[in-house]
Amino acid sequence: MVDLSVSIVNYNTKEFLRKCLKSIYENTHKISFEVFVVDNNSKDGSTKIVKKEFPQVNLIENEINVGFAKANNQAIRKSSSRYILLLNSDTIILPNSLDMMKSFMDHHPQTGALGCKLLNPDMTLQPSCREFPSFMTLFFESTFLDQLFPSNKIIGRYKLSSWNHNETREVDQPMGACLMVRKKTVDEIGLLDEGFYMFFEEVDWCYRIKKRDWKIYFLPKAKVIHYGGRSVGKINFKMFFSWHKSRYRFFKKRYPKVSPLVLKTILIGCTLLQPIIILTALYGIWRLVMYGIFIFLGS
Repeated sequence: MVDLSVSIVNYNTKEFLRKCLKSIYENTHKISFEVFVVDNNSKDGSTKIVKKEFPQVNLIENEINVGFAKANNQAIRKSSSRYILLLNSDTIILPNSLDMMKSFMDHHPQTGALGCKLLNPDMTLQPSCREFPSFMTLFFESTFLDQLFPSNKIIGRYKLSSWNHNETREVDQPMGACLMVRKKTVDEIGLLDEGFYMFFEEVDWCYRIKKRDWKIYFLPKAKVIHYGGRSVGKINFKMFFSWHKSRYRFFKKRYPKVSPLVLKTILIGCTLLQPIIILTALYGIWRLVMYGIFIFLGS
């Protein structure tokens, strides 16, 4: 049995995938690992690169885009390791990061999942941890209060806005761009929910992990560069609806006693609240400007 199985879901990110795979093999030396690339019917020649340049990779070629959760589950089912790593194709593993993450999991047996520090391409911090979404966080986001008061202990709590991501600590939800999960934990809670085509699948996974009393930690000394949104950006319109559908599914699972009609009303209302606030603000500013012009011309 190897130490780690790396699962990379790819969709038309050929050049990023090449860099990602290269970084794994060049910067991981102290552990045994296997790599799975699950290609969701890319048209950019991604699979040719994997076959030619990385023949040691376990390549799974899907005839259609089955989404993020289902594709990762394909790799997890074939894995033979103690730990699973969900890794985005638009990432670069920095030296010894996977070694450090595996070591942390070894020494903290109650840790079900582990996130690392994500960096932007310019090496600045990319905030990557949040608390689980709730009706309160919906309100703060929809009214822009989270942007107006990011450091407030209550309003900024969801996005952990006042935290600098520099210490090891227990968290709710690390970003799924680089998320290590214990195989024993997966065996206990189950695979990713394939009802999530894309978005919120790792949020749901972490929520289920915590509900079964496993701990989730953030390890800042393990670092990964994350470009972000390289696959999603290609199909924005479809992803917009996928995001809202996935959000509804998560809230439905978290609040099972709330009727679907009430839940849909709340989510749709919160979605419409932002443009209403923006339009109202713009209208108010327009009236103020016109009033100023009127006073100026009349003086």
